[in-house]
This record gives sequence, structure tokens and C-alpha cells, in this order.
Amino acid sequence: LRTYANVKLIEVPDEKAPETLSDAEMEAVKDKEGERILAKIPADTYVITLEIEGKQLSSEQLASQLDQLATHGKSKIAFVIGGSLGLAEAVLKRSDFALSFSKMTLPHQLMRLVLLEQVYRAFRINRNEPYHK
Repeated sequence: LRTYANVKLIEVPDEKAPETLSDAEMEAVKDKEGERILAKIPADTYVITLEIEGKQLSSEQLASQLDQLATHGKSKIAFVIGGSLGLAEAVLKRSDFALSFSKMTLPHQLMRLVLLEQVYRAFRINRNEPYHK
């Protein structure tokens, strides 16, 4: 992937929390995580959050969207994957686009792998290079 773009993987650790949380405690934990996430995103960055309720795209559609962003001068893109409790409201509001790979809840480590593979595939598609279908 680094052949195609300057890629940085930045992890923000989950906030430590007990197994059982009230709704208010859960929101407080997500808010703390959200503050740390937002602190890592420069102001001039296009933010794509991965959300169950986001828009599902084919590989070709994702490639097209990334190509359009580049055409419009959006050279910094942050993909944000939530922790086990999801994303804070402040992060969702900062998002420019909500993307979904599935209606299923997936571990964020697995989601990162799927995301990186799809971004790699998008670069290959946009350069008319062969890729596995």
C-alpha cells in the first residue's frame, strides 16, 4: 500500500471500563475515546468513519470515491474505526462520509485488515492494474 500512498496507522487505545456500564457511563467512555481520536486528525483531513449504518460501496465505487477526493484536492484522508463501544457523537459529527462494510459487528483488528485490503484494491483499480476479483 505504501507504493501508492503515504499511509500512517494510528491506534487510539480503548478507554479502560468495567464490563457492565450504564448508558451514561458508556457515553462518557466513548466521549473520552472520541477526544483522543479527534486530537489525532488534522483539520484539513477528509474523515471517513466506518459505521454499521454507513453506506455500503462496491470495491469499484470505493475506488471511484477515493479518486474523486484526490481530483478535488483531498490528499489527507482518515479512516476511523471505532472501538468496542462504537464512536463518540463528536467523531460522527466530524465525519465527512460514513462507510459500512457490513451490517455485522466485526473486531476492529479484522476491520482494519479488510479496510487496508480495500484501499489497496482501490489504488489498483484506479491505476488499471490487475487485482483479484
